[in-house]
Amino acid sequence: METAMQDADARYQAMLAHDRRFDGVFFVGVSTTGVYCRPVCRVKTPRRSSCTFYESAAAAEKAGYRPCMRCRPELAPGRAHVDAVGRLAALVVDRIEDGALDEAGVEALATELGISSRHLRRACESELGVSPVELAQTQRLLLAKRLLTDTTMPVTEVAFASGFASLRRFNALFRERYRLAPSDLRKQPRAPRKGDAEAAERHGLVFELAYRPPYDWPAILGFFGARASAGVELVSEGRYARTFRWLSNEGWLAVSASDDEARSVLRVELSESLKPAVAPALARVKRAFDLAADPIRIAGDLGKLAEQRPGLRLPGSFDAFELAVRAILGQQVTVKGATTLASRFSHRFGKPIATPFPGLERLTPTPEHVAEARPEEVAGIGLPLARAKSIVSLAAAVRDGKVSFGPRASYESLVTQLVALPGIGEWTAEYVAMRALGWPDAFPSSDLGVLKALGETSASKARARAEAFRPWRSYATLHLWESLSALSKATATKKGGKR
Repeated sequence: METAMQDADARYQAMLAHDRRFDGVFFVGVSTTGVYCRPVCRVKTPRRSSCTFYESAAAAEKAGYRPCMRCRPELAPGRAHVDAVGRLAALVVDRIEDGALDEAGVEALATELGISSRHLRRACESELGVSPVELAQTQRLLLAKRLLTDTTMPVTEVAFASGFASLRRFNALFRERYRLAPSDLRKQPRAPRKGDAEAAERHGLVFELAYRPPYDWPAILGFFGARASAGVELVSEGRYARTFRWLSNEGWLAVSASDDEARSVLRVELSESLKPAVAPALARVKRAFDLAADPIRIAGDLGKLAEQRPGLRLPGSFDAFELAVRAILGQQVTVKGATTLASRFSHRFGKPIATPFPGLERLTPTPEHVAEARPEEVAGIGLPLARAKSIVSLAAAVRDGKVSFGPRASYESLVTQLVALPGIGEWTAEYVAMRALGWPDAFPSSDLGVLKALGETSASKARARAEAFRPWRSYATLHLWESLSALSKATATKKGGKR
């Protein structure tokens, strides 16, 4: 009890400071108002005796609290875990965000994850304080609240886009939990946001996603920009845009940083065609831009290595197969050369799509389509035949389930599956695991940049050095690459040249 009180007191102090580093780490229920808030909420801070702290928004709602209309708990950043039980709970959250319980039940999700339903429920209760069903209900309601507040979608569309099977069930649960009708939220005026007019012209929906500062936006935008596959991705004017497919829904999305430095949010715009896929699309943005990371903890553990860029994030992916192909294309060529090949590949095998962004005109190729291609066709984009065969073999393995990027894919199993394919070695497998899974502790030890930055000549020595960076070796890799980039810029400046 004493430890719990000490933890609660520490959380209350974090709440008093409105410390954004704790945003999404916990939520506070206020007994005098009956609402629960984020620790960054700017309303008058309640007395300590009125506060109860919860591990998740779902746990606060289970205790009878309704979400604060001021700080909007649905906008809080997620939580990233690296421990075994925590990883499972985080994975369950990811799958529920993707709608895993919208079409099937807990038993099906447990089977998909390769565990028993009992273990699934136990992990959720232990880590989040709620059952999987209660977690799903809260996430659906919070998404609905966001759609009602931030869009003009009809209530019926909001209900189904949020994962509810019926409008009646949606209305009933909304009234039960939030003590008001869904349409009541529409009666509260919302101040116009910068970019709303542009979004309206593009027939887009605008959302905001929070993160814990610091966030090195220039670095992650530069990373994506250097690797953007023309046709599928576009980086310009401080914005990342791409085409996106979820099941039968096709469209585009765009991500940019807020102009207000005091607000730790990214601005996300989705095409109206993605209305049925809002939840998985936003979930992909969170993972691709690593919004659940705790940068202070990571930088603290990495020490001197992270001093220059403490807000560096791990760039993820929107499509794991796309990323794996890109890794193969990047074998033994420069980043610029691989980007050119990726653009040719997407134009040759990707499906055309219309978007309001000039040059954004292709959906990323699917493994099913590429698996049917002859290696000679793939080689036609300028690849050695052996590498083209690797891509076709990868596509067939993904299509047939021999390589899985899905929820059961662990770091170890994915690396094992990939290196079993022709033409895929350790470097490629580690790079794919690092970005496609967002795995924080992958390490491409044979990478030439990593070896150069560490001053080592062998992968084994690099691995030994990297033991000090566990469990954040993926982030360490990015810092090592960034150190080379900084050194290159400094050298070019000394010589009076341009990079």
